Amino acid sequence: MSNDVVLLKNLCVDNEWGKYGIPASAEDYHVEKTRYLRITDISDDGVLLDNDKKSVTSDDIEKYLLKEGDIVFARTGNSTGRTYYHEAKNGELAYAGFLIKYTLDKKKVNPKYLKFYTLSKEYKSWVKNLSVGSTRGNINAQTFANCPISLPNENQQDLLVDTLSLLIDKIELNNRINCVLESMAKTLYDYWFVQFDFPNSEGDPYKTSGGKMVWNEELKREIPKGWNVKILADITDVSNESVYPMAFPDKEFKHYSIPTFDESGTYGIEKGVDIKSNKFIVSKSDVLVSKLNPWFNRVVYSTEENDLICSTEFVVWRTNSIEMKNYMYMIARDASFITSCTNSATGTSNSHKRVNPSVMMKYKIAFNEDVAELFGKKLGSTIKMYANNQVENKTLSDLRDWLLPMLMNGQVKVK
Repeated sequence: MSNDVVLLKNLCVDNEWGKYGIPASAEDYHVEKTRYLRITDISDDGVLLDNDKKSVTSDDIEKYLLKEGDIVFARTGNSTGRTYYHEAKNGELAYAGFLIKYTLDKKKVNPKYLKFYTLSKEYKSWVKNLSVGSTRGNINAQTFANCPISLPNENQQDLLVDTLSLLIDKIELNNRINCVLESMAKTLYDYWFVQFDFPNSEGDPYKTSGGKMVWNEELKREIPKGWNVKILADITDVSNESVYPMAFPDKEFKHYSIPTFDESGTYGIEKGVDIKSNKFIVSKSDVLVSKLNPWFNRVVYSTEENDLICSTEFVVWRTNSIEMKNYMYMIARDASFITSCTNSATGTSNSHKRVNPSVMMKYKIAFNEDVAELFGKKLGSTIKMYANNQVENKTLSDLRDWLLPMLMNGQVKVK
């Protein structure tokens, strides 16, 4: 099947392409304000992320509101070429200045087809070729307008959209579920280890029901009587077990890396011959914590046992029980720990700062092993569902990527 090749601008409504976003600063999110769409709110797969929502206000904000059928392209930085296709179900969004909008004409193309085309190898190769020789990509509105789009017939476009939308809908549902699960887990962690209202021997909240609190000079705060101050190195090990993947050129490794970290928290598959430096070996008991600024919030809860490796930009926390793993995972997600890593990072510039693992592991906490184990047990089903959703999303994404070229090229057709 031979597809037509059409320039992006020729698939748009007349005079409705190449519009730059609003030049305004992000504000704290509020439901009564317009949500701000920034590059960081879009995953590499074009999914709208809800973990750090912001709002925006402007006198002429109406000019920057997205409508169904609009697609925006990231124009600069390491995310150049990333896209988001707007659907009304995602609510009112105003797009930021580092994004460029193209309003697609439904008479010329199924707008959602463009959403999926920008996930194809053809499109990604086009973006990569334009970025050769530059450490930071930069594609302007006119260049995006001349992007060549491989366009199958209308029936094939519709089949592709209908098929792949089912997969995307499930991925997005899993992401929304995980946002709720993470919020619940963070609330419980705060309740037990910040407010110290963990269940006492009668099952009542400790501090609220009059549990004894004592001043701790190291932490400069009150902690429950009988609790100790520990550093992370006291309660978990750091693993430096490594492998040189090029020694196994034909072997496929499940590989976590930080700069290309998938927002769904899953790994990529790479052959040993393509991995040219040592990597840490990861076991099922591990929590992977980024030591690289500004990605201290990139934490991996490993779920696999075989052939899993990670970048040495992670610090590998190895735990002795699933309950302790759940507890340590929540420490790594805690805002105070992330702030500590940020403040302790050193380097020549913000984008190259790292926290030394030995410094990271000196982070101090109020600790009680029995309460930590109980917390990990209580959180078990929540984190298990969270991790399973991440793994399922990886499977669905791989299936989408496998089907996409076949649907584009007509190898899977309408009967």
